[in-house]
Amino acid sequence: MFILFIVIMVFGADKIPDIAKGMGKGMRMLRDATNDVKSEISKSAEKNGLDTSITKDVQDELKKVKDELEDFTGSVRRKM
Repeated sequence: MFILFIVIMVFGADKIPDIAKGMGKGMRMLRDATNDVKSEISKSAEKNGLDTSITKDVQDELKKVKDELEDFTGSVRRKM
């Protein structure tokens, strides 16, 4: 609540939707970039005959980060 109060004081209530929209776009770009990197790594590994079982571990870690970000942005949306 305190952080939300500070954000309102600094940016103003009318700017918060724009900030949230920008954060959403940034998260989407990050997700798209990580998906591109994952696919390129997988393609290169398969092309060179490397073991690709590590990609599951990477996907699990990325899913954890995604869930944490969604929890954070969800709490911000609920407080608005």
